[in-house]
Amino acid sequence: MNKEIIAWTVVGGAAALLIGCATAPSDAETTAKATQMMKASFNERGQAKLDRLDQDETQKLCSEYTGKDLPKEVAERIEKVNLESIKWPADGKYLGDWKSGEKIAQQGQGMQYSDDPKKPSGANCYACHQLAPQELSFGTIGPSLYQYGKARGYTEETRKYVYGRIWNSEGYGACSNMPRFGHNHILTEAQIKDVVALLMDPDSPVNK
Repeated sequence: MNKEIIAWTVVGGAAALLIGCATAPSDAETTAKATQMMKASFNERGQAKLDRLDQDETQKLCSEYTGKDLPKEVAERIEKVNLESIKWPADGKYLGDWKSGEKIAQQGQGMQYSDDPKKPSGANCYACHQLAPQELSFGTIGPSLYQYGKARGYTEETRKYVYGRIWNSEGYGACSNMPRFGHNHILTEAQIKDVVALLMDPDSPVNK
């Protein structure tokens, strides 16, 4: 083969390779393909339906900015929308029974396909937080909540804040790792009040 032809063939191949690199799929295309693959590999079982893969606006924004700095205006938008979505108690009371709250904090059942959807869910608080001192095994993803009420004061304002934070954590910190227990119907209003009591009742072991 003519040397010039060989040379042009090599150059042409290299150019084609460079063009191929320059036309890599966009982030949107990659996300769409990944989502399609995930949905294709996920099978509905029990109460775990395919709609769990659908993201709301908050989840989409937090996914979009994973590994990136979250712009202030985006964070403010997320917090505003989620704060406005909180359903405050009709009776205006935020404190329930701390003993029931401790049981809820200990339990993690409720949202898995094998759980009975007719039974109440748990919050599994100890998976992320330190609470009562007698609990020797706890997670550290979230801050320690030991002596939470004692340190902050047993005020109505603090009780309301704790209730709101448990109901929808995104209203107080955009892209929080904490589940939106009320917003996503994991815990009932009464259960959230009980967990508030666990943190805010002076007689709770959390505040001893």
